[in-house]
Amino acid sequence: MVITTLPAGAGERISVKVSPAVAFAPANLVVRAMIEADQDNRAVEIVAESADFYRSSQIELEGDKAPRTSTFEFRSLPPGTYEVRAMLLGAGGAQRAFARQTINVIASGAGH
Repeated sequence: MVITTLPAGAGERISVKVSPAVAFAPANLVVRAMIEADQDNRAVEIVAESADFYRSSQIELEGDKAPRTSTFEFRSLPPGTYEVRAMLLGAGGAQRAFARQTINVIASGAGH
């Protein structure tokens, strides 16, 4: 698995870490979104997307009372290069910040 991290910028409102560091298809990925406490935080959405696959998950946040880390699990991802995005949403679903990683899930080589 190849991981490329793009920072959310100075004073990051959100950052993302995807594990494990090495996986073969079908891959189970754990995505941790670390979120800076802010009263305007309303939701976090995580997306795993490749050319042939799309999955997303979203949870509501209670502003600055929400946990600093939200964990998501994507199971049985097929081979491919994935962009995993974490988007921090405010009132009305407006995007407040994002972070992303590019993940390469490798074919296992097992024939079916």
